[in-house]
Amino acid sequence: MGSLLITGIGSLVTNDPSLGDGPLGIVRDAAVVVSGENVAWAGPASRAPATDDAYDAGGRAVIPGFVDSHAHLVFAGDRTAEFNARMSGLPYTAGGIRTTVAATRAASDEELSAGVARLVGEALRQGTTVIECKSGYGLTVEDEARALRIAAEHTDEVTYLGAHVVPDEHTPEAYVELVTGAMLDACAPYARWVDVFCERGAFDGDQARAVLESGIERGLAPRIHANQLGHGPGVQLAVELGAASADHCTHLTDADVDALASGTTVATLLPGAEFSTRAPYPDARRLLDAGVTVALSTDCNPGSSFTTSMPFCVAVAVREMGMTPDEAVWSATLGGARALRRTDVGRISEGARADLVLLDAPSHVHLAYRPGVPLVARVWQRGRHSPLPA
Repeated sequence: MGSLLITGIGSLVTNDPSLGDGPLGIVRDAAVVVSGENVAWAGPASRAPATDDAYDAGGRAVIPGFVDSHAHLVFAGDRTAEFNARMSGLPYTAGGIRTTVAATRAASDEELSAGVARLVGEALRQGTTVIECKSGYGLTVEDEARALRIAAEHTDEVTYLGAHVVPDEHTPEAYVELVTGAMLDACAPYARWVDVFCERGAFDGDQARAVLESGIERGLAPRIHANQLGHGPGVQLAVELGAASADHCTHLTDADVDALASGTTVATLLPGAEFSTRAPYPDARRLLDAGVTVALSTDCNPGSSFTTSMPFCVAVAVREMGMTPDEAVWSATLGGARALRRTDVGRISEGARADLVLLDAPSHVHLAYRPGVPLVARVWQRGRHSPLPA
């Protein structure tokens, strides 16, 4: 593959302050050189080196590919009825997960893989070039292992979430023993991460600690579902164990915020979940003002956030969570990369993976300014143009 010059970029978000203005490192009248799978150069178009080929962005904006660091894509079935009931006044509870578990166990490998491929493709068309994928809808040794094997066919960011809920056939104690024993043995070879739903109706603090520490012993890095439905020990446990990310973070005490600010754990906020459950949104402004690193992700799942759209999450975060457009775009790109402990994505600068999104707009601000409008005009993933539907 030869080199490509993308020129005529009206506004380039690099997420590298050394290249341009502000935290987003914005360069006006910019160009990017792609060589193979990587960015070889980025800066003012007037200084761009010669290349084998060129593409004219026509004055439009270019941003890094979105990094969606929290998604549940391996599932079967449909929970439209649950959503409809909830929107009619019934509260959301974790019990709905079991509906998807039954459908997922009954599905074939081919059906599950096709479903993941469909959702990954849907996300790519909306600018997501890196997506994390969890298990958690099998809850048997065999079904969790196959979920991770299928996920690994579609993404490098695979998370073992055997500890999603306790299935009906187990007591909590017996299931934690399974998750930290035989299930972990079967699943660890396919996963990079270990996760647990630390929440009422799921796993308490001691159980969550056992799950994460067992995963760490097997070489998996920890992340955690924390403080979504109410105050709990999840955030504090995440910081104590050096988890890459504490996800949801809807209900936080001052001590939780202080812990996140003083540690290395990213607070990953999932506005699609609050949108789809009519729950209170997390207070991103409170976290950002305290110096916490914040990521935005979709939480794509069939029950409480059935969206693959990172632009939608950006718009909701700006409207409902106190973020500026700049902060939301950073959190949806480089913030997600931080939540996955990746340095090669989420930025457009020399050496980064060439994941770029061309917007049919003059500025990244339009992602929040024009909510619901399909602004992604072109995507490059690993330096290759990914065709979008006409």
